Amino acid sequence: QVQLVESGGGLVQPEDSLRLSCAASGRTYSIYAMGWFRQAPGKEREFVAAISWSGGSTDYADSVKGRFTISRDNAKHTVFLQMNSLKPEDTATYYCASSSRPYLVVVVTKEADFDSWGQGTQVTVSS
Repeated sequence: QVQLVESGGGLVQPEDSLRLSCAASGRTYSIYAMGWFRQAPGKEREFVAAISWSGGSTDYADSVKGRFTISRDNAKHTVFLQMNSLKPEDTATYYCASSSRPYLVVVVTKEADFDSWGQGTQVTVSS
């Protein structure tokens, strides 16, 4: 099994930045692509960003393109989400996810492609 633990959430003002981290443990050798999803109150969970095992391929939701950046450190089994120019509509619980689909350079983005999920970290953007 893979365990994922997110950190870095908090309460910030509009236009502020936050950096989320997600540390993986357990069967880390089975982790390939990793991603971030979010769920706002009363809404379904949605895709935010994903990165391939190699780190060379990334994908983002249109709503965060140009503001968020996903990266990873395979040596530390950690994935990051740098969030800049935050907006109130970014308020949500952010979940880290990992995929065991054995693609080294392909990035996956569908929830069904991810096998393991963290507990989530709350991000609140409010003035």
